[in-house]
Amino acid sequence: MDKILISDLLVRAIIGVNDDERHKPQDVLINVALNTDTRRAGASDDLADTVDYGATARRIVALAEGSRYFLVEALAEAVARLCLEDSRVEGVWVRVEKTRALRYGRAVGVEIERRRTDA
Repeated sequence: MDKILISDLLVRAIIGVNDDERHKPQDVLINVALNTDTRRAGASDDLADTVDYGATARRIVALAEGSRYFLVEALAEAVARLCLEDSRVEGVWVRVEKTRALRYGRAVGVEIERRRTDA
């Protein structure tokens, strides 16, 4: 299966269980791989024949920045569901990372994979 990649999408979101995390947005890094068939778009060179990664990225940013999840797991699930709303996306891989969650680490996060058939 072909993949459309959205890499290192940096958003500011309210996420976390600690009191200080509930009031101030923090940096969250989102990566997505959309499983889709790109052959038609490759032959036609027409945006209408593929998943619009720009529109998808804007929707992910709006979702994340408008959310107030406690867990990165919940945000990752929401991003996966959003991506699967496009009928051309057969599956999705999502990584969500809080970039300043640990004093001695670069990031903490989760990776999930969901398929249209999972729903």
